[in-house]
Amino acid sequence: MTSNEFLAEFADMPKEPVRDHIDSFLEAIRPVLPDLDYEVEGIVDRISGLSRRLQRMMDETLSEFGLDSGDYKVIGALSQAGPPFRSTPGRLARRMELSSGTMTNRLDRLESAGLVRRLPDPADRRSVVVELTEHGSETYQKTVGVQAEKEALVTSALSAREKALLNSLLRKMMVEFERREGRADHCD
Repeated sequence: MTSNEFLAEFADMPKEPVRDHIDSFLEAIRPVLPDLDYEVEGIVDRISGLSRRLQRMMDETLSEFGLDSGDYKVIGALSQAGPPFRSTPGRLARRMELSSGTMTNRLDRLESAGLVRRLPDPADRRSVVVELTEHGSETYQKTVGVQAEKEALVTSALSAREKALLNSLLRKMMVEFERREGRADHCD
C-alpha cells in the first residue's frame, strides 16, 4: 500500500492528491539521485518548507506588534511564568541561552516599549526582577491570537481527522528525535 492509499483510507484525502512544487523537485532529482528514498525526501522537504513559511508568517505577525522573535520569547516566558509574571534577568537569559549583555539590551527595548518593568528583587536588594506589564500581557495575548487565526486558515485545508492523524505522525517523529537526543519531555 502506498502512503497516499494509506492516507486516503484513514483520512478525507482524495485518491489522486494535488501536486505541489516538492513533487516536481523530486521528479527532477530522481535521474541524478536514483537511490534516495523519495517518501523520506518528500516528508523532510515539506516539513522544512512549511517551517520556513510558518516562521515567515510569525515574523510578519510579530512585526505588526512591533516585536521580533526575541522580544516575543521574553514576554512569552514571563506570561507563562504565571502570576505575578516575574523572573530575574539571569533566569530569562539562561532560558533563552543569551549572554547577560544581550538580555540587558533586550530588556531595555521591552521596558522602553512599556511591555516589561524592572523592580527591586524583594529577595536580594542588589538585584532586580523583570515583570510583565499589563500592556505586555495584552500584547502577548493579541499576538498569539492573531497568529492562531493565521495558522487556523492554513490548517483549514485539513479535516479534523486529518489534523489528528498529522499530529499523531509528527508526534512520533518528534519523540524519536527526543529519544535520540536523550531529551524526553523536552520543550523547545
